[in-house]
Amino acid sequence: MILCPSTTTRTAGGLLAGWLLMAGAPLDAAELATAAVESMDVVQEYRLDGAVEAVNQSTLSAQTAGQVKEVLVDVDDFVEQGAVVIRLKDTEQLARVNQAKASLQSANARLSEAQQEYQRIKGVYARKLVSKSAMDRATAALGTARADYKAAEAALKQAEEQLAYTRVTAPFTGIVTERHIQAGETAQPGRPLVSGLSLEHLRVNVDVPQSLVAAVRRHAKARLQLPSGDWVQAAGITVFPYADPASGTFRVRADLPVGTKDVFPGMLVKVAFDTGSQRHLMVPRQAVVHRSEVTGVYVLGAEGRWSLRHIRLGEFKGDKVVVLAGLRAGEQVALDPVEAGVALKQQRGG
Repeated sequence: MILCPSTTTRTAGGLLAGWLLMAGAPLDAAELATAAVESMDVVQEYRLDGAVEAVNQSTLSAQTAGQVKEVLVDVDDFVEQGAVVIRLKDTEQLARVNQAKASLQSANARLSEAQQEYQRIKGVYARKLVSKSAMDRATAALGTARADYKAAEAALKQAEEQLAYTRVTAPFTGIVTERHIQAGETAQPGRPLVSGLSLEHLRVNVDVPQSLVAAVRRHAKARLQLPSGDWVQAAGITVFPYADPASGTFRVRADLPVGTKDVFPGMLVKVAFDTGSQRHLMVPRQAVVHRSEVTGVYVLGAEGRWSLRHIRLGEFKGDKVVVLAGLRAGEQVALDPVEAGVALKQQRGG
C-alpha cells in the first residue's frame, strides 16, 4: 500500500510514539509541534437558500404571418447567437423584395433623368434663354424624383425586413427549453415559436429577512455553494428597494461568475451573505480531537504538562476552526493529537 506523505508522516509519528511508550521512553513536550491559539477577525455569514435563474431567457414570437417551413431545433439543443431556428414560407415576402428592387431601379432612372434635365435647364437659364418658370419646373421635377427614390429605398428595406422575419434567429447563445409550433402550422404575429435561455449568465434569487437587509446592502458580498460542494464568490449583489408585504422579506439577486458549470435554472443553492466581522479565537483544525462525544484539544501548560481541554467549536474557515469556548488567546495546542495523547498518558504514569 502506498501512503501519501501526510498519511505516512502521521502514521510514522503514531507508531514511534507507541513504540516509545512501550519502551518506557518519555516524550519531551518541547519536541511536540504546537500552535498558538489566535484571536482573529472572522467574517460573519448568514446562509439562506436561493433559486437559480437565467439572466437571458426569452420566448421568440412570429413577427410576420406565414406557414412554418422548417423547425431546426428541439428541446435541449444548444444554439449559437444568430443561428436560424425556424424558417417560414417566404414566397410572398421574396416577391415583395423583388418588386421593391424593380421600383428602386425605376426611381433611380427617373432621378438620373431629372438630374440631367435640371443641369441642362440650369445652364440655359444662366444665359437667360429660358424663363424662370421652366427653371422652377425642372427644380420641382428633381425634388419629386429624389423623394420617389427615397420612398423606393424605404420600401425595399421594409420588404427585406419582412423577408428577414421569415428566418427566426437566436438572440443569444443558449439552449432551447420549449418548442411551441410544428412544421406545417401557420405562424401569426405575436404567436410564440420557441423558448430558450442562456447558461452563461446565471443569478440566484434569495428572500432575505428585513433584519438582515441593511447589513447585506452595506457589505454587498456573498458566496454561493455549487452542487459539487465548492463555494464561489458572487460576481455582484442587487438588493431590491422594497419588501414583500406578505413575508416582510427583501429580494436579493446574487450573480454567479460567468461560465459557472453544472448549475441550471430552478436549482436550489446555498447563499452565504457577508454581514460583518467579529473577533474569535481560532486553532488549526488538525489540532482538534474527538473522543466519544467530547471535542477537545491537547493544551500545553506553563509547567510543560499536557491536558485534554474540552472546547466548543464554531465554523470552519479553511484550515482553521473557530473556538467558541474552552481556550484563551496565546495558549499552545498540539498539532498532533496522537503524540500529545501518548505524552499525556506517560505524564500520568499509565
